[in-house]
Amino acid sequence: MDILMNYTFQIVALGSVILAVTAAPVGAFSVYKGQSLIGDAIGHATFPGIILAYMAFATRSPLILLVGAMLAGAVSYVLIQLAHRDKRLGLDANLAIFLSGFFGLGMALKSFIQGNPDYAGASQAGLGTYIFGQAAYMLESDVLLIAAVSSVVLLLLLLFYKELKLFVFDAAYAEVAGLPCRMLNMLLLLMTIAVIGIGIKAVGAVLISSFLIIPCVAANQWSNDFSRVLLLSSLIGAVSAFIGTYISTLAQGMSTGPSIILVASLIAFFSLLFGTKGMIARTRKRRHDHG
Repeated sequence: MDILMNYTFQIVALGSVILAVTAAPVGAFSVYKGQSLIGDAIGHATFPGIILAYMAFATRSPLILLVGAMLAGAVSYVLIQLAHRDKRLGLDANLAIFLSGFFGLGMALKSFIQGNPDYAGASQAGLGTYIFGQAAYMLESDVLLIAAVSSVVLLLLLLFYKELKLFVFDAAYAEVAGLPCRMLNMLLLLMTIAVIGIGIKAVGAVLISSFLIIPCVAANQWSNDFSRVLLLSSLIGAVSAFIGTYISTLAQGMSTGPSIILVASLIAFFSLLFGTKGMIARTRKRRHDHG
């Protein structure tokens, strides 16, 4: 109970839960669109954007770094799509190339500014935490930024839910029906980049894709209804964020981001086994059909 009343825990838990509630449904659209690894590639690509924003403005302002992260994520997505036009190279190969390339660029830039006299006047403390995340250092201003961006993303999801659902599940029919598919694709990309941008401080560029994917994978084992999967994925993300934050606060030395991902992974593993669409349920159904 002492931990629950701790101000630092409340700040970190609130920011992580809001992030998880927003990231899960956005990630679900990418999963059902068959582009789960896009989030992973964009997540890694945001790191050089953060370093470049710091180099340009000599500040660690969350808003400035968010803009840098989002711009780098958008550039990486455009380059991935351009490279994907070469049908000889599969999407997975393209994602691997740009994922490692952008992340390597970020590490090179970070090494460049360390000890560089041109950046001696501005604090570089905390830039390294964007690699693996450091939710324990989340400030009230970070939570407010997460809440503001999440509100916009969730509002866009509600406003364009039917159009996005049709676009994700049947893009050909959506185009025939007259829906602006290019705009919907850009909207989905913008929401994904926004969620990644506000989440990398908490869970890092390496783990942010797990926030987008794992809750959906778990929720998908319990329902065939897409709207229920979205709601359940948000719930799983929120529960994972709260429990993971509690564990990391209780156990000294445990990082918050990895703890959250570990809890979410355990829920996903449980769902894969015991969900209404899980392995055990499918095995019983096959036995019943053949019995």
